Amino acid sequence: MEPIVGTMVGREREQRALADFVTAPGGRALLLRGDAGVGKSTLLHHVVELANGHHHQVIRTAGVEAESELPFAGLHQILYPLLSHIDSLDDMHRRIFDVVFGGEESPPPSVMTLGIAVLDLLLLAASEQPLMLVLDDGQWLDTSSTEVCGFIGRRLTGSSVKLIVSLRSEVPSGFDTAALPELAVTTLSASDSQNLLDTRYPDLDREIRRLVLEEAQGNALALLELPPYVRAGGDGRGPGRLLSLPRVTLPQRLQQVYGSRIKALGDTTRAELLRGALDGVEAGSVSGSKRATRYRMLDADEAADCGLLDIDPAVGAFVFRHPLVRSTVVQMATPNERRAAHAVLAQVHRDDLERRATHLAASTIDPDEEIAATLEAAAESATRRGGAVAAVAWLTRAAELSESHAERSRRLGDAAYLASHSGLLGQARQLIRSDGGPHSHDSPATVIASSYIELFEDGDVRSSQRQVLATIEGILAQGVNEPDESLTRLIDLLLVINQYASDRVAWERTHELLAPLDHLVTPYSRIYEDSWGDVVRRGLGVQQRVADAFSDPKRLEPWDIVRLGVAAYHVDTLSQYRPHIQRSADRELQAGALSDAMTMLHLIMLDQISIGEWEAATQTGQRCLELTTTHEHGLFVQHTRAYLGLLAALKGEVDRARELQAAVDTWARPRGVGFLTQITDAIGTTAALAEGDYEAAYLHAIGITPPGSFEPYAHQASRTLLDLVEAAMHTGRAEQARAHALAAQRAGLPDISPRLALTTYGALSMTATDPVEADRMYEQAETHPAATRFPFELARIRLVHGIRLRHAQGRKAARRPLTLAADAFERLGAATWAERAKAELRTAGASSTPPSAYLTALTWQERRIADLAASGLTNKEIGKRMHLSPRTVSSHLYRVFPKLGITSRAALRDALGKLPSDQNS
Repeated sequence: MEPIVGTMVGREREQRALADFVTAPGGRALLLRGDAGVGKSTLLHHVVELANGHHHQVIRTAGVEAESELPFAGLHQILYPLLSHIDSLDDMHRRIFDVVFGGEESPPPSVMTLGIAVLDLLLLAASEQPLMLVLDDGQWLDTSSTEVCGFIGRRLTGSSVKLIVSLRSEVPSGFDTAALPELAVTTLSASDSQNLLDTRYPDLDREIRRLVLEEAQGNALALLELPPYVRAGGDGRGPGRLLSLPRVTLPQRLQQVYGSRIKALGDTTRAELLRGALDGVEAGSVSGSKRATRYRMLDADEAADCGLLDIDPAVGAFVFRHPLVRSTVVQMATPNERRAAHAVLAQVHRDDLERRATHLAASTIDPDEEIAATLEAAAESATRRGGAVAAVAWLTRAAELSESHAERSRRLGDAAYLASHSGLLGQARQLIRSDGGPHSHDSPATVIASSYIELFEDGDVRSSQRQVLATIEGILAQGVNEPDESLTRLIDLLLVINQYASDRVAWERTHELLAPLDHLVTPYSRIYEDSWGDVVRRGLGVQQRVADAFSDPKRLEPWDIVRLGVAAYHVDTLSQYRPHIQRSADRELQAGALSDAMTMLHLIMLDQISIGEWEAATQTGQRCLELTTTHEHGLFVQHTRAYLGLLAALKGEVDRARELQAAVDTWARPRGVGFLTQITDAIGTTAALAEGDYEAAYLHAIGITPPGSFEPYAHQASRTLLDLVEAAMHTGRAEQARAHALAAQRAGLPDISPRLALTTYGALSMTATDPVEADRMYEQAETHPAATRFPFELARIRLVHGIRLRHAQGRKAARRPLTLAADAFERLGAATWAERAKAELRTAGASSTPPSAYLTALTWQERRIADLAASGLTNKEIGKRMHLSPRTVSSHLYRVFPKLGITSRAALRDALGKLPSDQNS
């Protein structure tokens, strides 16, 4: 880098860009990207000087490689100087920061939630004085902090906050996909390189000068550091001996330069540098604020004299002159020296659980139960705050340091369980294999992890089912009297396996096993047992039990939200909990708990399909498919393809649907994954209906369940009620169709879920021979409070009813339901269904183009936001209620206004009141 003080050599382009960045009105973000030593730190120092000259408050910090897996470590550095402002925020934001800083035991916030809170804090601080955030070595920032910085960096427009981050080109980081403006920092030109060398070393020997210029290739740091090294012969044995320098990379060459100086230091000074390097002491300063607790290097003047350290004028402490110095110090230390340094730093951070754990883990090689317990506690803290990857590492290290085989096996099992939940199936398998203690492979934790891998990696429902069931029976045989975490995990995993197997015998055996266990089975597990298996026979009341569980979402762990969300899917109330699921999905993706996130994405996709957001559902499905494929979750890959196939069939993309149907069926049927083979049968039914091939549709439908009954433990049996009835009616099987509709009524399906109520009434209307009964059942379907939450099913019922009205009462009577059906199919993107409805409209004497008033119906989320806005709530208040940012609320309203034909918020109430009846619910 160029001299820290004095006039910068060259860099005219960068200086102009940075001056514009600092002086431009409003907030903005900028990434500086370049190779190590090219001059990024000097440019950041220049930015700080410019910002100070324009009366900004400057917060300067740096990413630390040793802390790159410590959740929110970077964010702590950034926010520490602003802690005094947190008390001025509202309760919700304060609670978010309590979680991030470890003061409250709650699930970690999502990137969006935390990002909004951080943005509000920055805006509050900048209301007093413009704020400049300067981050060096951003590639070492932990994932959580990188995500938040990217989020706020994209939303600084209109504020008084600026963010600038330097990144090494050769090191990948989360900022690579942050979509922030970049400024490339390149090497110096030949003339600027010569000027810099002549300015700093005017009396340099001509041959040495040539050699340095050739070696440095325009790298500013190399131009400054190589001359003394070359003069000394590169090894410190005396000046005047030119090196035939071996070919190494420039960063390696610079580390050789710094290494020669470090070797010359005394033992005490080198120990101080090592402690400072391992604790992440960074170049730069925090202007006008107290530095967070770090190791403070003392008695290091010798290192400063030889150009390894500088003095931070803000706090009067030693800091490393360049990040390469810090990394060289660590690389040159012996293992014993590093362990001793970590032991000292563990004491420095004795009040910070996670930092203490980081240093304790590296401070010993001998078993130590006290250190292992500390690491386990840190893993629990990291999991709670979104650091799944760090938690797995700490649990693994805790197992290594355990003093007994039992504790080692337990901790390895817990690490494997967490790794499998985080999508790290390969790492989970390695952890299981590494457990060589007696009976280790029979321990509950290991059985859970290995069965989880067998199920999700390759869909092995049979082996995993046997293994888990045998382990549960073994635990119960020991006479367990109190709820046990391992037992609960095993029970819930068995229920997941049973759901995928969809095997009647296995489910009935499970019910027999769990029935007498009373309080040993948690209330949540009972919800899963009743909803995941046979919702027709056991689903009554599940709606309310799920609602009660979601009444206090703070109590719910991510896996609780996932499993309760699956239960909500089976009773068709997903929409009520989608905000919770969406927040959790964002949070789990950020935290690395990918398995939970994959299921959450499935749930979001299913809700998008149900409420008619089919394009969004396609995008969610593709995102999930990429995620599952990347992480080799074979079961989830096929599960995602099954949903994409079903969606393609709904849209009339029959070739695509059948391609996916065949791929999933070929994979799932030999393995006995009945959950997926039922979906493939549903794809075949839906695709055939889309084509108008009702005979094929009927044959597919009765493959799921025979007419007049609902196959036990077949989740698609009730979901394809309308399909079987409609296919039967079109193929002259009116008797079978009627029997099936009446079976739905007798089974009490309307009391189990709102969707089943809608489809049962629709099926009864379609099959009634009495016109009065047909109209009455149709009226119950159309006026059901939840009818518009299922637009595809409602449109199908309206289409059939419109056809019936045309035959019974004439063309005019048929137009309204046919128009509403055609409009709904058009908006959904159900092309073949829309054409069918338009053809019926033409037969009824109406235009084939539905009235424009119906073409702009609101989505579920738009309608909810519009209602809240019409009630007088501000965007911020709406966002708080729906867990959205005010900007997102504003974007939705921007789309709502033209749909309703209005231009102001004041006209919302009247416009909403004029919507057709199918939009007013």
